[in-house]
Amino acid sequence: MISRIDLRGDALVDGPALRDLLPRADFDVAAALEKVRPICEDVHHRGDAALIDAAERFDGVRLDQVRVPAAALTRALEELDPAVRAALEESIRRARIVHREQRRETRTTQVVPGGSVTEKWVPVDRVGLYAPGGRSVYPSSVIMNVVPAQEAGVGSVALASPAQAGFGGLPHPTILAACALLGVDEVYAAGGATAVAMFAYGTESCAPANMVTGPGNIWVAAAKRYFTGRIGIDAEAGPTEIAVLADDTADPVHVASDLISQAEHDPLAAAVLVTDSVELADAVEKELEPQVAATRHVDDRIVPALSGRQSAIVLVDGVDEGLKVVDAYGAEHLEIQTADAAAVADRVRNAGAIFIGPWAPVSLGDYAAGSNHVLPTGGCACHSSGLSVQSFLRGIHIVDYTRDALADVAHHVVTLAEAEDLPAHGAAIKARFDWKVPQGK
Repeated sequence: MISRIDLRGDALVDGPALRDLLPRADFDVAAALEKVRPICEDVHHRGDAALIDAAERFDGVRLDQVRVPAAALTRALEELDPAVRAALEESIRRARIVHREQRRETRTTQVVPGGSVTEKWVPVDRVGLYAPGGRSVYPSSVIMNVVPAQEAGVGSVALASPAQAGFGGLPHPTILAACALLGVDEVYAAGGATAVAMFAYGTESCAPANMVTGPGNIWVAAAKRYFTGRIGIDAEAGPTEIAVLADDTADPVHVASDLISQAEHDPLAAAVLVTDSVELADAVEKELEPQVAATRHVDDRIVPALSGRQSAIVLVDGVDEGLKVVDAYGAEHLEIQTADAAAVADRVRNAGAIFIGPWAPVSLGDYAAGSNHVLPTGGCACHSSGLSVQSFLRGIHIVDYTRDALADVAHHVVTLAEAEDLPAHGAAIKARFDWKVPQGK
């Protein structure tokens, strides 16, 4: 069901070549970009009419309007299963605790007497958030996008999720209920690239946004790439992935269940076990069969994911070598199930989120750890972070110098301007003084 890659001995190479040996899904955003271009431009030119036509084409439902009526949000919350409501409320509560601590404070640095630089943090004015709605329903993604935006102080928050034929063209009612719980009343039945285009260009119903965030399929990723520069984005999210670094202390039942938990997302989802224990590898492989047989989404998601080129059991000589592998892989989710797991986790450099030991599975982070589950994929954890309050803030430097403070450094500014052959830069300094400026002390 799952392949093996043996990187013991001389097979474990250093540097970028190691990354090429590791499993990864085929995810060609560049090819998808050409297909989403006309879809996005149709929204640009025809607005809501293009969104309505796209919902009929892609989601099988003809909409009367794109914006979800307020009454539908209220009804969805009223009809929500009480147990689901309690779980969502607890997830929101925990996410707020974590994300509230991420707020940045304005700080002023006194560079010299009379000269200071202040960095203030300003939220973007308006964000468009996306919650997928294809193979599964993701109210948790609503929480993970809305909470950091709200805690950052974003003044205008809108959310889009695909229209559902089974619910009269509205997004899934649990999505709507989550929005109602969070106080988001601007919700649109729009999916995929059309949702991103709606937020980028604006339509008759929806004002344009400064930024778009949220996970999605390859069409969402391609649309984000298409609009990069016009709007801010969080990331081009690829298929979800889990890597587990484990030794012979790990429980194969736990490891197998965690691999399956990510594989059930999508046939392109990646499940990777990195271990120095052949015995554990054998036990996990044996354990996968009964656990897969006992769950759902087997043939259309789990088996293709586990047997695909993006999933594997990687054998290494030891935990140190395993750390090299997981750092080269840069997993979206990385579990450490080894002896002294916290110390091992502290040595990891590249991961979207790290889960320590047997009692912190990825599923906890997906819903109720308080952490954010919108994380970098495809190895991007080597340079990017997950979604946070910081994602929605802009740092602005405020420069405040007195005449004397400028005079003290003026000759350096003029010298550097002339070194760069930009004499007007220097002239802008000279114009403020009866040149010659006194030389610095």
